[in-house]
Amino acid sequence: MQTDSPALPAPPRTDWREALAAFIRAEAKPADKFGHQPRLYALCRAVGEGLPYDEDVVFAAAWLHDLGVFVGHRPEEPTALAQWDNVAYACRRAPELLRGFGFPAPKIPAVVAAIGQHLLATEPKSIEATVLRDADLLEQLGAAGILRNAGKVGRDTRFLTFADTLRLLRKNLAVMPGALKLPRARSLAEPRLQALRAFLEQAQAEAADDRW
Repeated sequence: MQTDSPALPAPPRTDWREALAAFIRAEAKPADKFGHQPRLYALCRAVGEGLPYDEDVVFAAAWLHDLGVFVGHRPEEPTALAQWDNVAYACRRAPELLRGFGFPAPKIPAVVAAIGQHLLATEPKSIEATVLRDADLLEQLGAAGILRNAGKVGRDTRFLTFADTLRLLRKNLAVMPGALKLPRARSLAEPRLQALRAFLEQAQAEAADDRW
């Protein structure tokens, strides 16, 4: 007796989140640029806990916001790099990429807006942009901020020596806590600020006058 052939299993569906994360993992160069994205998204969730934000928008913006800082997406000639607007680049590329990943099209403008409003100097106009901005500021404080900025020495024209890193970290400590918008972000900042203060005090004690 002939029986019907068993149905073949459906191919695994690739979720747009998986596709986006895989794309960023492949494009993040130097390789240490990748760690910022998963840390930032985790911080977004912590900062936005209990708030009525669109989680799809925040996820997409957190993973795409730094696309323009990756080697292969930015100019390498020093003069051009000094004038490069990596945020504008990410905003320009995001719609096409998100459509390709299967991201909900009606939400794409909100992702672009969040990316465009995540910097310290900008004023966020949505809860998604506020969550992303606060989380990105937190990422520049504490141990994460120290490691990320120290890793730029010698490969970023703004950081020729560790003294350049120390000056930026002092500026971050002075400016960024007061720029945080959300109460949860200010609470999460406290242990990071303590760690950064202790590090800067020890660095000063070990090499006065920025002899680094």
